[in-house]
Amino acid sequence: MLFIHWNLNPQIFATEWISLRYYSLLFALAFIGAYLVLKKIFITEHIDLKLLDRLFLYVFVGTLLGARLGDCFFYDWGYYKNHIAEIILPFTYANGKFQITGYTGLASHGGAIGILIAVFIYCKVYKQSFLFIVDRLVIAVALAGTFIRIGNFFNSEIIGKPSTLPWAIIFERVDNVPRHPAQLYESACYLIIFFVLMWLYKKYKSTSGLLFGWFLILVFSCRFLLEFIKENQESFESSMMINMGQLLSIPFIITGIILLLFRKRFHQHS
Repeated sequence: MLFIHWNLNPQIFATEWISLRYYSLLFALAFIGAYLVLKKIFITEHIDLKLLDRLFLYVFVGTLLGARLGDCFFYDWGYYKNHIAEIILPFTYANGKFQITGYTGLASHGGAIGILIAVFIYCKVYKQSFLFIVDRLVIAVALAGTFIRIGNFFNSEIIGKPSTLPWAIIFERVDNVPRHPAQLYESACYLIIFFVLMWLYKKYKSTSGLLFGWFLILVFSCRFLLEFIKENQESFESSMMINMGQLLSIPFIITGIILLLFRKRFHQHS
């Protein structure tokens, strides 16, 4: 059987001091696409766009900090507990010279936590309703996730388990085994969720956590199920009944269910 071979260099170009990767480009497109979606929503609802610009600053910082810290603490604490400075600094010092390492580790669950904390602070500072903001923000976040998982595909990371399906892909930068293109599965799921949330928004324009609740349930249920066909990201996960990604998804799913069950009560206090 013929399989698709994937061996694209993840770097678009590189110099001694800087490089541009497809992942970085898609990460930027994720934020641009998310901004444009929210801009249209804010204009439609006659909300001051200055609030959107400030919100995106908070979300950008929260995403990067949360995703970085999540990767360091959830997946690679064994290394970073002895290299604390490298958690924040994009370089290392060894053998008498500095070496730029960049931020190669970003965890989506950490990013989600970082976004929620950032939005909570934003709402306190600018006296906005938390549920009102997140009900709209999650639409954009679902779209952003679509781009980011395509970036993972370009990086040949977060690969799937071996497969004999006709659309299996051989990630030659990893090995010569045909595998599930798990990144593309997840990207497709997020795109579908984006359209579902957009439909819910147009139908209800909820400010009571309806979209936020469905986002948590749909996104992290997809993540939980897709982990069954992904290779574990770290060796310590091989001894776990469910891996770290699944373990971290469960609280988000439960939170989404609780939010849908009690959203009217939460709305009264938001």
